[in-house]
Amino acid sequence: MLQKCEAIVIRTTDYGETNKIVTLYTREWGKVGVMARGAKKPNSRLAAITQYFTYGYFLLQRGKGLGSLQQGEIISSFRSIREDIFLTAYASYVVDLTDKGTEENKPNPYLFELLYQTLNYMNDGYDLDILTNIFEMKMLNTLGLYPSLNECSFCGSTEGNFSFSIREGGFICHRCLTKDPYHLKISPATGKLLRLFYYFDLTRLGSISVKKETKQELKKVITAYYDEYSGLKLKSKKFLDQIEQLRNKL
Repeated sequence: MLQKCEAIVIRTTDYGETNKIVTLYTREWGKVGVMARGAKKPNSRLAAITQYFTYGYFLLQRGKGLGSLQQGEIISSFRSIREDIFLTAYASYVVDLTDKGTEENKPNPYLFELLYQTLNYMNDGYDLDILTNIFEMKMLNTLGLYPSLNECSFCGSTEGNFSFSIREGGFICHRCLTKDPYHLKISPATGKLLRLFYYFDLTRLGSISVKKETKQELKKVITAYYDEYSGLKLKSKKFLDQIEQLRNKL
């Protein structure tokens, strides 16, 4: 049965000499894999539409097992992302997190919109670190993770100075710090941004200016939380860390 969908290419794998298996994240069905026959041939009508990051409309032949891509119409190729190694590194991590953090055929229109908006903002030159942190925080629920960001993880207090407890998976107030000697100290600004990134609507993103020290705290907390709870070990994250080190030296 032929079906049309709106989707972003999140992975491609060569299959034989001329074919590709393409993983799409669709608005309608979530993650799906399809065979793109002949897509590796330079003159193939499927060559452009099956490029990494491409956003467009795809016509699929779906049935039992792996479907096949019949044709597609590109809406955006996110050209800036593809032409800049720093942008590519950040976008690859976000796309990889979507791929590894989701199951096939589980519709999540919210996540599709989040992925599209994130790539769009990256392509338009918004702050890469902040966009990546927002995506990571908003991806947590999809991974089945629900950090405690409104109150102390131990006593439930909503007032005081807060640090972050990886062990308890959320904020810890100054009165309870001795209950987790390994807590991560964070500034009030970092605490506020963690909560903001988790809850707010990305489509309302304006210009955000964040101090370097706050960015470092955000990355430390989010990375530690993911390492502890997500179960994901992504090569794209290692590559991104290397690219960030290189960028900081420039």
